[in-house]
Amino acid sequence: MTASTETQKTTPLSLSLGSTQGRVSKFMQDIQDEICQGLEQLDGIGKFKEDRWERPGGGGGRSRVIRDGAVFEQGGVNFSEVWGDKLPPSILAQRPEAEGHGFYATGTSMVLHPENPYVPTVHLNYRYFEAGPVWWFGGGIDLT
Repeated sequence: MTASTETQKTTPLSLSLGSTQGRVSKFMQDIQDEICQGLEQLDGIGKFKEDRWERPGGGGGRSRVIRDGAVFEQGGVNFSEVWGDKLPPSILAQRPEAEGHGFYATGTSMVLHPENPYVPTVHLNYRYFEAGPVWWFGGGIDLT
């Protein structure tokens, strides 16, 4: 599962749905859409505003923010997908078999700050990473 030259030349959010990367990208975007729709329905007042961005080295994403709602003081639900030709040393230290390969990463993350001070803030992320012969899903959630 290596990042193809074709994938590296595509624009953000438009990978082929026939590829693993395209299917995972769509899955992550669908998660973002479902979370945002559910939170807007729960809040009843707040609406998400979206900002699309591009990464000069390859990739981009959609950042969505909700503010001043009935339930949520502020929150963000984000999607990103990025790719490049060189892996950072931190990845190579854990996955030496990925040396010399490009990478592809995508994920969805969320941080919610409720209006009620007795309700904890929630943070979560779900991600997919691919570099040459290795790939994995990761993520986590916490309340603070």
